[in-house]
Amino acid sequence: MKSFFVAAATLAAAIPLMPAYASASEAASQQAPAKVSEAKAAFDLAPLPYAVDALAPVIDSQTMTIHHGKHHRAYVDALNKAVAAEPALQGLSLEQLVANAGTYAPTVRNNAGGHWNHSFFWNSMISPSKTGAQSPELLAAITKGFGSMDAMKAAFKQAGTGRFGSGWVWLLVKPDGALAISSTPNQDNPLMDVAEVKGQPILGNDVWEHAYYLNYQNRRADYLDAWWQVVNWDKVSQRYGAAVTNHDKRQ
Repeated sequence: MKSFFVAAATLAAAIPLMPAYASASEAASQQAPAKVSEAKAAFDLAPLPYAVDALAPVIDSQTMTIHHGKHHRAYVDALNKAVAAEPALQGLSLEQLVANAGTYAPTVRNNAGGHWNHSFFWNSMISPSKTGAQSPELLAAITKGFGSMDAMKAAFKQAGTGRFGSGWVWLLVKPDGALAISSTPNQDNPLMDVAEVKGQPILGNDVWEHAYYLNYQNRRADYLDAWWQVVNWDKVSQRYGAAVTNHDKRQ
């Protein structure tokens, strides 16, 4: 019997004791490695400044949902991808990318323009009941530059309908301080180094078909006529005041 207990004690001493539980650090080391968090995207898609049906019936909610959530989203995603792949672009603002668009690859020019243009476009509009009015200064500049508000709208429409294919039509303040209307192809705008007419946009309308086709089909002229019902004149007046102030500071 004594020999049995001696043998059992010897065996027990030879087997290392196993802990009832591992330490916190040991347990953590046994877990699957945590995923490395992705770097924050350089640019974000801001929500619309109003409900998707706020511009109805001029622009319907389905068009707004697709235009903002699909088309604008695609520009933001593609721009972030292009910037992430090019170290020289990282840290640049959207305005810097737009200003020097002609020096970058088409994917940067097109998607930076698409992001800037659409962000500007959403904030150019508001519910038909809240459009406000032109400031006296803006109205005076329109009258001086075009003869009347109706004449400005007619010139704006002509530029929009005259844009072959896809693009934008703009009301802008030129470097000399005068108002002008221009049209740009694709996702270009007057801030770009490649623009034929350069200046500070204060109003812009998207004449790509996806902006109006569900309601107006191929009737771009009808869309341009109806669109004035949702122009945010308070915002446009603020932009005009800021553009004139900046112009005066440069003199």
